[in-house]
Amino acid sequence: MNSDIIKLLPDSVANQIAAGEVIQRPASVIKELVENSIDAGATSIQIIIKDAGRTLIQVVDNGKGMTPTDARMAFERHATSKITSADDLYTLHTMGFRGEALPSIAAVAQIELRTMPTGESIGCRLRISESKFESMEPATCVAGTNIMVRNLFFHMPARRKFLKKDSVELSHILHEFERLALVNTDVEFTIMHNDVTLHQLLPGSLKQRITALFGKAIGSQIIPVGTETSMVKISGFVGLPQHARRRNIPQYFFVNGRNMRHPYFHKAVLSCYTELIAADVQPVYFINFEVDPATIDVNIHPQKHEIKFENEQPIWQILTAAVKQALGKVNAAGAIDFDSTDDIPDIPVFMPDKDSPSPGIETDPAYNPFGNDDIVVPSSISTRPGHTVEQRFDNSPRAPKTASVQRDWDKLYESFASRRDMPADPVPAEDMFVPSSIGTTRTAGDMPALFDTDDPLADFISLDNKYIALPARAGLLLVNRYRAHVRVLYDDFMGRLSSAPLPSQRLIFPESLSLEPSLSAILSSVTPLTARLGYDISFIGDNTWAINAVPALPGNFNPAESLSRIVSDIADTGELPENALLHPAALSLARSAAMNQATAMNHNETDALLSALFSSPEPSYTPDGLKIIHTLSYNEIQHLFD
Repeated sequence: MNSDIIKLLPDSVANQIAAGEVIQRPASVIKELVENSIDAGATSIQIIIKDAGRTLIQVVDNGKGMTPTDARMAFERHATSKITSADDLYTLHTMGFRGEALPSIAAVAQIELRTMPTGESIGCRLRISESKFESMEPATCVAGTNIMVRNLFFHMPARRKFLKKDSVELSHILHEFERLALVNTDVEFTIMHNDVTLHQLLPGSLKQRITALFGKAIGSQIIPVGTETSMVKISGFVGLPQHARRRNIPQYFFVNGRNMRHPYFHKAVLSCYTELIAADVQPVYFINFEVDPATIDVNIHPQKHEIKFENEQPIWQILTAAVKQALGKVNAAGAIDFDSTDDIPDIPVFMPDKDSPSPGIETDPAYNPFGNDDIVVPSSISTRPGHTVEQRFDNSPRAPKTASVQRDWDKLYESFASRRDMPADPVPAEDMFVPSSIGTTRTAGDMPALFDTDDPLADFISLDNKYIALPARAGLLLVNRYRAHVRVLYDDFMGRLSSAPLPSQRLIFPESLSLEPSLSAILSSVTPLTARLGYDISFIGDNTWAINAVPALPGNFNPAESLSRIVSDIADTGELPENALLHPAALSLARSAAMNQATAMNHNETDALLSALFSSPEPSYTPDGLKIIHTLSYNEIQHLFD
């Protein structure tokens, strides 16, 4: 009886296992195919996508192409032209080297490859499906490689089911495209989705590529960083502190022409911004390292995203010194471009022998603005030296006022003194900075068991437009005003959205909102949700949207910034049903509409805000778990004096 149980897996099964590590979603396919094109010396790469990569992923390049034998061998496991021995792993200058990408893709999709080497007159066409070779024949094509990947995961329903909706998968594809385009600035890239061109990038410098991908505005928000030592050469750009972001932060590290993630170096960059930016924001950076390939190991991650450095600690110190030097040159503020010719004021030529003209305004010594008679403007107003114009509010001649007119200052301030002690008029609910649906009537039953009086909110004090202090049974309650307003607005929005859309108001002049392609794709998929929030938007091309109507909210409400925040939060949340997306959307809208420290609130507005807060089912925390109320106990207060 044979008791052997260990068997060699068939190649098709081994390829599917490898595909589980290498090919996780359509973006992984694009990464592997584009890297192969770059290794083939391509200077122009075109990416064509259908249905976010589910139906078709096509990559066309003008590289050196393959012979029929090489084309067939490329789909065998561990077949590669990049290395020949283990020692080559320490002198890598190519993106790929394992020989796993093409067989892994062929194991989970249907592939058609057309390729022809440079200088040849005829190429070949190869077809493979589920790791099974189907056909190979001569074909007429241009020099280079054209590979089409159809029906990804077509025979793996479970894997295909776990793909996200098209907008999310397209967002991942565009993020991967950004990484590839940033590290290969000398290559022309074009990416199309469902016959719409998303990007068409020409070769250029790193800064030109950054602005092409992330918008022209980012060009004025970054400064160059660079240094060169015997160990490493560092170049690139870092963001100015005042332009640090909370979300969708472009942060990229490159080493020897390869993208990487490196938490250790990320902390090094963040350490340079200590005390320059708030704790909840991070800087933008695009930093490239050039090191000896023998001092790094790129073979530690299936997708080669992580790289091990031999000299991490010294490079940390060099990196922090370079970033601090770059920030120090601009004093942690915007740099002044002395070579720019834009907005230069017109400075007249200095002529010492010529008298300067005196100001052309003449005054009337008899003019009294506080007199009781009809007001007369100054008798003559000079429009330019040597010319005066007589001007009055009427055409009747009037005698000039004399200096003997009595200046009765007491009467002037009588009305102010009489009004000083008058109580302020009540503020209508619709004018307050809280939803009009929340009343201002308070009862003892509305408040928690924290207070002793029937009107516990009568003695509050506003502190620096940021906090509200009021006495309580256990001590002193400190309320974060902004977070309290977020809580109140969120509760009101969610209550309204459960039955009807938020009211909206049309803008006289529509505002425009330019987004990154990945966020623009997400916005196009959630337009029904934004309509429920009170927005009326329309796509006008080039990843730009017109905002025609906005939620009818009081205060200093920025429609474009608010909508951008909503889309970013939805992108961070991922794929959820529309009702589940109401939470991040309503929270983003509440954060945008809430009154910050720069906006003062009068007594009645603060009183209404506190009433609404303590009527909330959860007054102590914001919807995302931030603390709103802190109790400073009497023991803590006494301890401060002890």
